[in-house]
Amino acid sequence: MKLSSSVFALLCLICEIVSIALFLRGFFPVPVKSSFSAKSKVNDFPAEPQTGSGPNSSKAPAPLFKRVVIVLIDALREDFVFGSDGRRFMPYTRHVVERGSSHSFIAKARPPTVTMPRIKALTTGSIPGFIDVVMNLNSPALLEDNLIWQAKSAGKRIIFYGDDTWVRLFPKHFMEHDGTTSFFVSDYTEVDNNVTRHLDGTLKRDDWDILILHYLGLDHIGHISGPHSSLIGPKLMEMDDIIKKIHSSLISKESEGTLPNLLVLCGDHGMSETGSHGGSSEPEINTPLVLISPAFKRKAGFEEPGVLEQVDLTPTLALGLGLPISKNSVGHLISAVFEELSLREQLRLLQINGHQLSRLLQDSSPTFHKEDGYEQFRMAEKSHGSWMKLYVDGNTSEVLSNMGKKVLKQYLEALKAMSSALSKQLGKYDMYSMIMGMIFILQVLFLLLLAMPEALSREAVVDVPLASSLLSLPFYLLCLFGSALHVLICTSAGGPCYLCSLPWVLVFIVILMSSAFTCALASMAARRMSTGNKTPTKSSNWTLSELDALLLVGMVGHTLSLGSSSFIEEEHQTWYFLLNTLCLAVFQDVCRKYFREQRHRGEEEDEGPLLPSSAKEGPSFSPAAELGMSPGSEKWLALATPLLTLTCCRLLRSLNQTGVQWAHLPDFGHWLNSGDHKAFLSLLAVVSLVLIFLLVQRHCSLVSKIALALGLLGVYSYRAAVGNVLFPWQHSSRAVSKGTVEARFVYVFVLGILFTGVKDLLRSQVMSSAVDSGRLKSRGLWEVYSGVVLLVALLFRAHNLPTLACCLLIQTIMAQFIWKKLHYDAAQTTIMHYWFGQAFFFFQGNSNNIGTVDISVGFVGLESYVEAPAIFLTALSTYAGPLLWACHLLCFLSSQRDRAVMGLGHGSYCFALLRSIPAVFYVVLVTSLRYHLFIWSVFSPKLLYEAMHTLITTAVCLFFTFMDQERSARP
Repeated sequence: MKLSSSVFALLCLICEIVSIALFLRGFFPVPVKSSFSAKSKVNDFPAEPQTGSGPNSSKAPAPLFKRVVIVLIDALREDFVFGSDGRRFMPYTRHVVERGSSHSFIAKARPPTVTMPRIKALTTGSIPGFIDVVMNLNSPALLEDNLIWQAKSAGKRIIFYGDDTWVRLFPKHFMEHDGTTSFFVSDYTEVDNNVTRHLDGTLKRDDWDILILHYLGLDHIGHISGPHSSLIGPKLMEMDDIIKKIHSSLISKESEGTLPNLLVLCGDHGMSETGSHGGSSEPEINTPLVLISPAFKRKAGFEEPGVLEQVDLTPTLALGLGLPISKNSVGHLISAVFEELSLREQLRLLQINGHQLSRLLQDSSPTFHKEDGYEQFRMAEKSHGSWMKLYVDGNTSEVLSNMGKKVLKQYLEALKAMSSALSKQLGKYDMYSMIMGMIFILQVLFLLLLAMPEALSREAVVDVPLASSLLSLPFYLLCLFGSALHVLICTSAGGPCYLCSLPWVLVFIVILMSSAFTCALASMAARRMSTGNKTPTKSSNWTLSELDALLLVGMVGHTLSLGSSSFIEEEHQTWYFLLNTLCLAVFQDVCRKYFREQRHRGEEEDEGPLLPSSAKEGPSFSPAAELGMSPGSEKWLALATPLLTLTCCRLLRSLNQTGVQWAHLPDFGHWLNSGDHKAFLSLLAVVSLVLIFLLVQRHCSLVSKIALALGLLGVYSYRAAVGNVLFPWQHSSRAVSKGTVEARFVYVFVLGILFTGVKDLLRSQVMSSAVDSGRLKSRGLWEVYSGVVLLVALLFRAHNLPTLACCLLIQTIMAQFIWKKLHYDAAQTTIMHYWFGQAFFFFQGNSNNIGTVDISVGFVGLESYVEAPAIFLTALSTYAGPLLWACHLLCFLSSQRDRAVMGLGHGSYCFALLRSIPAVFYVVLVTSLRYHLFIWSVFSPKLLYEAMHTLITTAVCLFFTFMDQERSARP
């Protein structure tokens, strides 16, 4: 079966996407869960040692608190309370921490540090799987045993106000609730006012036991302007007033003879230096936990807060309310909360927590008896029994007290050890799905590599022997073997298996595809070997130039660097180095062309400037002519192009600090975004937008030029409306709005330009004249490209507009003076575009940390959260660099009349190969490193980025394939 290179590459990428999806389904583990009863029950409490087997021996402990108020402030960093910001902006809370009846801790949140997994952790005590990052957008009901369900089952009356994620996770659990959407990050005022407006009335009532308040405004400010914004201080002061109001109300309700109340102040996650979250940096995982109650001793002064795991709050609250601990909780009790109880009561609570952890450990690990924590717990339980025997006998000597303290210490050490062991067992991998996904993606890579000579030939056609493979005996034998192996694995699997849960029809289709791929690979390999033996001299045509060697070594080196966690965290440094090296290599080629080979230049003169390059299209753009220079001066412009590119790249590196090691350092972007430099940022934004217009408009029709100019004016108006920049007549910042009208104004022009471009592309397909069709097709592509540029300009933050302007400038000068003048082939040009796209991904401020994804762009022009547009806009903004360079490559290759026929096919194939090599290597790598210390904090986020990048590349190759179909229409 013969396929064009573009169609072949697209089909390979689609198979690769399916393979990666199957691998991800097996790789991201199912969190550790107990297989005993679905929910804990009161009668599950273990019997207290040496108290007999009567009903009182296993009764639930008495509650310690009458009422509990949980104030969860989204993205509350620990330094916002315990640092200098806390002293300035939260004086009342800081006073309670230093002088009040309270306990203060730094609670560490495990990655992924996004809201929905953190709520799960706080209520179930378990550590959610990393794939919950994706589920965060659409939270289903939580069926796992949790604190909210236990409280409701015990008759506790629960009221909730705040983030509607709670309402989706716990439907019908709240006596009263009012949810607010957590994804519309442009709003940081009303979203909190909707919570606070209920507060006065609720605090006066006596018909509730648990009150949960989840405030989102601080998180939204972080997403909009970062942790050092001028909006942070007033928001923290607002939260401090709320804490004061709640605390004062709870104190006034206290009375003699009743249980005390408890106020809990906590955050679900922290906030990175860029204002986002999701990763594992210290500012993202360190959150404050303040427990305030008259049951605690009054502090004499500020004490350094202790460090604990966020999940430790779950069993502490459960036993504090007299409830069973959730079955899957991996946390251990916060001993300071119970230190005022009698020694017997403390030991009883620790025994209950240890019993729950030991049962979970038994169910999750076949070698549980070898765990140090399990043995320590058994020893502590025996010592507890001995102590209880003396206690029941009425012994009151100091020996009893010392022995009790020793048992208490044994329990605490055992609980910490078991909790740590369970936390390390995040889940059980589905190895069958992982291995099958890895086999499929390896088959795709080998198929791409074997097809390279044909895919990059002048015909750009690949002959895949699929039909002959389906009729061969090995194909049927492989199908039979695969089916038997599937039955064997599914009948003997001891853990969850996704493939075994699928219908047999789907599984058999997967087995057929894998068998067909294997036979096709064997046939292509045999054909390649026989062809090589018959024509040994043909390989002499495949020679590597110096640039080819650099591109090959660079890609191999980058792929191998993914084996190091440090190189993954600082991947931008790899791409910056490769890009600088590429510019120097190009500079060498320019020097060779214009100086060393100047004698032969007369024979190698180009026919004219680059785009569009047809004599019938009228005078084309030439930088030398535009600047009033002679044609000979283009030599010096060509020499300056690599140096100018290097200069732009160096400036862009200073704009956004990224990675992990130096992300906390101030950069030029922070300086621009500070309020004192808003005028300079405004001027820089104007210059960038003017440069964007000048670089893009020259390929557009008059109507599109006008639309582009008005759209860019709308971009500036939007940024002024949201308070990022100023108009000349503004002496100070006016009232900040959401900029919805201005953003929608820009969307109208984006759609108009895209419609014009698509219309020209469709018309070019039906025109009879090849010349007119090519001209119309080129203009249509550039207009679509202009629409994408305008949309990206709207989504980019104001300080990132120079990044977009530099991107377009480098594209223009490289195309004009380098790619066409030096006669680079389509494969070399594609690899260069790919490298530039990767570098600009990091120039934007992105990294391999999920916390650098700017989700605020998903709500530009939206009044409320709409899932599909929000996901599309966020993905477009995040991958704007690679997308813009891929779009430019499409326009560039289509405009070259002499190579357009094979150029698109070669470009599409190279994109598929460039994406497949690191993706396959990384899938194999994370499989072998699945028990690595940094598998969840470093390798897993990168795996998600690789999967998303492959999906984006598939969409790009789809567009390449669509444009390449003209070849079959016009031979």
